[in-house]
Amino acid sequence: MVISPAFWKNKKVFLTGHTGFKGSWLSLWLQKLGAELTGYSLPPPTNPSLYELAWAGKHMRSIEADVRDADRLGKSISTCQPDIVIHLAAQSLVLPSYADPLTTYATNIMGTVNLLEATRHCGSVRVVINVTSDKCYENHGGNRGFSESDPMGGFDPYSSSKGCAELVTSAYRHSFYSDAGHGNKPVATATARAGNVIGGGDWSPYRLIPDIMQAFIAHRTAVIRNPEATRPWQHVLEPLGGYLRLAECMWQDTTGYSEAWNFGPDEKDTRAVSWIADELVRLWGGEARWETDSNSHPKEATSLRLDCSKAKSRLGWAPRLDLLTALTWTVEWFKSYDSGSDMRLVTEKQIDRCQNMDSHCDQ
Repeated sequence: MVISPAFWKNKKVFLTGHTGFKGSWLSLWLQKLGAELTGYSLPPPTNPSLYELAWAGKHMRSIEADVRDADRLGKSISTCQPDIVIHLAAQSLVLPSYADPLTTYATNIMGTVNLLEATRHCGSVRVVINVTSDKCYENHGGNRGFSESDPMGGFDPYSSSKGCAELVTSAYRHSFYSDAGHGNKPVATATARAGNVIGGGDWSPYRLIPDIMQAFIAHRTAVIRNPEATRPWQHVLEPLGGYLRLAECMWQDTTGYSEAWNFGPDEKDTRAVSWIADELVRLWGGEARWETDSNSHPKEATSLRLDCSKAKSRLGWAPRLDLLTALTWTVEWFKSYDSGSDMRLVTEKQIDRCQNMDSHCDQ
């Protein structure tokens, strides 16, 4: 998979959720590619945050606002006149969705409606990518990876809200963004579903890697909720590279790529939480350690895998970092932070390393 700097140079990109973990990484990557970037997001959701530590907003326009504010979002997109819109803004965690389902549904469903309405009325937009989640699928367990044609579902507010966001996007695509729809012109519109992402700069609560890294930095024992749960772990740069590659393809072919896409790791990188914790202990060294949390917690899926064969065959996308490398880069990032390094430079160097790597997968 090759990302084209020539394609992205001077492209007008509107990115929601740019102050979050994935949004900050993508903001830095798009800036390095030469895009004319506008971000729309609430303030950074954590303190510390990658957005602030890496000065991710330094070479872009940043709008501090909520995707639930349809009028503000519409005016912002109209002012920007973007070529490409990438929608990352979301309530992105399972456990907080139990505590506040109203905000979760309002942000993840109506925020998506507001974004699509705004792009529908902006004549400059040619590509829209709505990033949802691998948890959008109706998960009854099983041993096979979910493919893009599997039904939507979700047994918690977060997961079901992401399934709804997929259905909303599909409805807009067919109703307004296709040749047969009621829009003024076709707009390439896709959804992207990624597995659990890891990497430096993630301080999100209730997430495995941030919890472990914060514990190790503070010389505490890391406490793990569900050590036997398995997830399709991947470095954050893997799906972000997929989104960039997908946007390039959609630009060239309005209808050929306007559908749902999975971006996940290779089969061997679907690992149990306990395996991840053990490897992080080894990589961190010293007195790092973990133990199982004995308290009860709300239900989360115990097994979840993605079938990414479509992205590999049609986009030429494939993971570049195996899981051990991803964990190594993550530990390197947090150790650099702990030592007071220039975190924009550290983050950009990892982007360069990833972009310059040859994929180790058959394409």
